[in-house]
Amino acid sequence: MPKRLPEYAIRNRDVWTVSNANYTAASASDSWAQEEITWGRWHTPESQIKVLPNLRGLEVIELGCGTAYFGAWLKKHGAKRVLGVDITPAQLDTAREMNEKFGLGLEFLMANAEAVPLPDESFDMAFSEYGASLWCDPDRWIPEAARLLRPGGELVFMRSTDLEMVCSSDTERIGKQLVRPLNGMHRLDWTDDEVGASTEFHVSHSELFQILRRSGFDVLDFRELYAPEDAVDHPYYQYVSAEWARQWPSEEIWRAKKSRRRPTSASAPRKRRSRPEAQG
Repeated sequence: MPKRLPEYAIRNRDVWTVSNANYTAASASDSWAQEEITWGRWHTPESQIKVLPNLRGLEVIELGCGTAYFGAWLKKHGAKRVLGVDITPAQLDTAREMNEKFGLGLEFLMANAEAVPLPDESFDMAFSEYGASLWCDPDRWIPEAARLLRPGGELVFMRSTDLEMVCSSDTERIGKQLVRPLNGMHRLDWTDDEVGASTEFHVSHSELFQILRRSGFDVLDFRELYAPEDAVDHPYYQYVSAEWARQWPSEEIWRAKKSRRRPTSASAPRKRRSRPEAQG
């Protein structure tokens, strides 16, 4: 991992060190033991939505893997190789402990998903479920995913929806009113009494589509997910309620394929106007 991380990455690493101690390490074993692939807070079954490509024989890189439970599921369902990338030592320590316990043969690399020290065209699939897709700058991590993929390789990632973000206040649970402008949304800086300051990234559907296209991707699929009728609030991530997510989509999945055309020169990170920080 490069010696110097962006300042937001250092903050996020600190937050996930605390989160690992508070929640993710304790829940990792149950997640790794799960046989079925499920998505996000509401555990939407992959067997129901069928958004992933055929995993048989694929070499996969998970960008922002955390404790790598999703990578474990991908390996169980046919991936030939899974390499998890993350910047948080505590999360990777838990992932390695689980890998030893379950014997799945995953690999791990401590690195920033915006600048992975691996050769071009090394993988068939790049993946992120609330990893790089939330905590890294899309102008940086998406072109990096494209670099790491072979021609015809696929990028699959989950993130929050536009609607969830514009209904997110600084201090309260997500509500039923628009409280934040989508126009110009990019970086959001938060504070939390329990875990400390963190930085998330979110751009609109339209802008994300353009970033994918500039990076050389063709979008294959897009899904908005709702909480099921029997869903209950998540025990740890309580900023969005099951009641809210039954009415409006709180999560979305993108699937894109690296085309054989060359990415446009605009796929490099662009300078952006600064956005007022959202402190909460």
